[in-house]
Amino acid sequence: MTPELMILYSIFVLIIALLIFYLIRMFIKYFSAKKKTEEKDMSKVSFVVDTFHELVAKLKEKEKELELLRKKAEDKVVAIEGYNENILQSVPSGVISFDNELKITKINQSAEKILGISSMDTTGKFYYEVFKDPVKELIHSRKIIERQEINYITPHGRRIWLGLTLSPLRDSNGLPIGQILVFTDLTHLKAIESQIQLRDKLSSLGEISAGIAHELRNPMGVIAGYTKILSKKSDESLMPIIDAISKEISVMDRIISDFLSFSKPANLAITDIDIKMLIEDCVKALAVERNDIKKNLELDNLPAIRGDEVLLRQAFINLIQNAIEAMPSGGNLNVKGVTVHTHDGEFLDILISDTGHGISEDLRSKIFLPFFTTKEKGTGLGLAIVHKIIISHGGNITVDSTQNGTTFRIRLRVK
Repeated sequence: MTPELMILYSIFVLIIALLIFYLIRMFIKYFSAKKKTEEKDMSKVSFVVDTFHELVAKLKEKEKELELLRKKAEDKVVAIEGYNENILQSVPSGVISFDNELKITKINQSAEKILGISSMDTTGKFYYEVFKDPVKELIHSRKIIERQEINYITPHGRRIWLGLTLSPLRDSNGLPIGQILVFTDLTHLKAIESQIQLRDKLSSLGEISAGIAHELRNPMGVIAGYTKILSKKSDESLMPIIDAISKEISVMDRIISDFLSFSKPANLAITDIDIKMLIEDCVKALAVERNDIKKNLELDNLPAIRGDEVLLRQAFINLIQNAIEAMPSGGNLNVKGVTVHTHDGEFLDILISDTGHGISEDLRSKIFLPFFTTKEKGTGLGLAIVHKIIISHGGNITVDSTQNGTTFRIRLRVK
């Protein structure tokens, strides 16, 4: 009950007490004067009865007024609580409150969405039953954190970046009644920041690659020329060696071509592209001989995009080929298209997933770098070129990987 209602009920009780006191006093007077005449006695009884009825009527009026005030106070409390609840549920940041025992007392919708948890399932639980480190450790410490960025894995295994604050929760008298955790999802901002850093790094490496490729191509041409001369003048016993040299020269020439392809500016031949047909053609061409791979395509009702069909085909072929190679014993190849609306406009997300061995966390930040590869015969330029193609289309590419597989997400702007 609110303090205002407590005061009103106290006043009501006081009035009742005064009335009882007054009536007792009147009856005492009445019985002390019983020796007086019957007429006077009857007059006093009538006075007492009339006074009693009058006071009862006034008390009923006061009771009605008190009931009305109580109703208004309760309605006001409900309205304030509803308004505060609407604010809490409408803020884009996640908000979670804890009591003094660090049990969860409230979770807003943004917190549910960011962390992938349910208010119904977590309210009333201790913090350590819901959170993992490092958030669990921060809540346990009860330290005041004004702003901290942490890498966190949700209960569903999704890796996200959180910017959070943690502070004591106090009542109207300033006494601590728990803790409050406020956080925002920085994952998208971190991805953009990483893409910018990677783009700058690739730009520098591209210039270096062009210089190296040009410097190597001339000596390689000379070696190839001498090899042809040797093949004409040598006897048959030396031909296997000469053929092996020629094959290695061809491999090196392909590597140099990849270097040049990576380093030169992407001149886009923009056309309207049916992305569904393009991806289906890529999957057909690459997975035709792999009966142990189940292909799941969700590409219906996707909007058309504008871009360079040749370059985008090259990018998707590279990604799908990598997914297939990541499943040497078979698995599932999943390709899904999703339309996304943001404050920057409409985008198309293409998710290419495999159920292979995954990419370890320490390698994940390096896969788009030129010359980095985990394959025995790889040049390390495939994903770097894919990254360059997607960036040149005004999009971005990210990767998420666990022990159960890898997902590449390509985001392209819808025309």
